[in-house]
Amino acid sequence: MKKILISFFLFAVVSIVFTSSAYAFTNVNLTTQEDSEAVQEDSATEQMMESSSEDTSANFTQEIKKRFIEGGPSFMGIVLICLILGLAISIERIIYLNLSTTDTDKLTSGVEAALKSGGVEAAKEVCRNTKGPVASIFYQGLDRSKDGVDSAEKAVIAYGGVQMGQLEKNVSWISLFIALAPMLGFMGTVIGMINAFDKIEAAGDMQPSLVAGGIKIALLTTVFGLIVAIILQIFYNYIIAKIDSIVNDMEDASITLIDMLVAYKKRK
Repeated sequence: MKKILISFFLFAVVSIVFTSSAYAFTNVNLTTQEDSEAVQEDSATEQMMESSSEDTSANFTQEIKKRFIEGGPSFMGIVLICLILGLAISIERIIYLNLSTTDTDKLTSGVEAALKSGGVEAAKEVCRNTKGPVASIFYQGLDRSKDGVDSAEKAVIAYGGVQMGQLEKNVSWISLFIALAPMLGFMGTVIGMINAFDKIEAAGDMQPSLVAGGIKIALLTTVFGLIVAIILQIFYNYIIAKIDSIVNDMEDASITLIDMLVAYKKRK
């Protein structure tokens, strides 16, 4: 009887262990399957989002091309030329202004140390080895310092005006294109409206289908003209801010140079 009970007990334990293992294995399989399905769903969602973004950008580009062609080559082409020329001048000015930016504090310290150790010629050599309008102004002031501080100050002021003209070179063309692009757009709008009214007069009837196309084309020229003006205005404001920053550095550095020359003359 005891053997039967023991056998039954062992059989029950084995059954429980086997059932628990099978249940755990089933849960693992289900979890793995759910994780794989979730990963597949996430990848599918990402692919759909990427494809939708690509489709959106492609549709936007195609829409821009379509609207540009609908606007007609007569005015849209001129507006496009304004954009291209304005961007070309803006990029050239930005590159020039960034190359003209000088570490004024470093230059001033170098010139001051050279004046104390080697005199005017050593300070001029420091200016020769430094690029930018501030270094050029320093060189002209040091070169005229042999005639006195007043001559150096006049040279600094005169050459500062020359450098300012170099910084502002061709910037007026950008402002011209900013003003010209919207005006060309408005002119295209006015001409398009005139053509629309001519169609109404020729047909002798006010039908929307006669004037809708002409009015749409007329308004497209204005839209593109305003877009060009906005783009160029952003570049123009950046360039003007950069020029103002360089000019302020030039003025501060010029005052510092005159003070250094006065101190140098007193030491001599």
